[in-house]
Amino acid sequence: MKLTPEQRIQLHGFNNLTKSLSFNMYDICYTRTKIEREAYITYIDEQYNSDRLTKILSTVSDIIGAHVLNIAKQDYIPQGASVTLLVSEGPIDEAPTESFEESPGPLPESVVMHLNKSHITVHTYPEYHPNEGISTFRADIDVSTCGEISPLKALNYLIHSFDTDIMTLDYRVRGFTRDINGHKLFIDHEINSIQNYIPEEESLMYDMIDVNIYQENVFHTKCKLKQFDLNNYLFGYTKESLTALEQEEITGKLKTEMDEIFYGKNIRS
Repeated sequence: MKLTPEQRIQLHGFNNLTKSLSFNMYDICYTRTKIEREAYITYIDEQYNSDRLTKILSTVSDIIGAHVLNIAKQDYIPQGASVTLLVSEGPIDEAPTESFEESPGPLPESVVMHLNKSHITVHTYPEYHPNEGISTFRADIDVSTCGEISPLKALNYLIHSFDTDIMTLDYRVRGFTRDINGHKLFIDHEINSIQNYIPEEESLMYDMIDVNIYQENVFHTKCKLKQFDLNNYLFGYTKESLTALEQEEITGKLKTEMDEIFYGKNIRS
């Protein structure tokens, strides 16, 4: 439900709250040989090079209504890339009326909102296990905003921008602002869970764990794909070319890798 101007919190001056979203995603792949591992890394570096990452972050900037002030980007050797956008307040004709609504954001369309003194960054980490045949691609995205709009409005678009097997999401509101009577406000919108910003059709695809510290305005969600199709994790061939024993062995390695990342601990002896 949209808020009318009368329902919105009346602030004394600029909204000084800082809202930070950390979006951490993993793509898992099984690569049998060194050649396959190197080919997977090359593929990832081509798919998520600094130019494409810049386009993704620029769209995030559009979604939250920011003006890009500066772009720094780098493709690394032997692998990986980084992009940082410094953004400032976008022009608005009137105060936003949807910034407090706990719901998924656009996918994507331009939404004009209030933003100031903020940044958006992404770093990628392609790597592989030297012995187990497992290759992984990790991307860390951080969206930090000041003002009334929450970076959670860009989460829906980010999820659709990456092939994601596992996601780790962190959202935190820091600092304080003041209302017109001078009282401190340590958060300016209701939030029960990051999950409420993920579309229902997407959330049904994942097993999810929430760890929220409401009194500290800290929210954490982990997501792991429910369905497993071995063909989605093989690079350059299908499971039909494998024996039943090979399929079982590879499936076990992949699921163990995903569980270790999801639960944040080693399972293999």
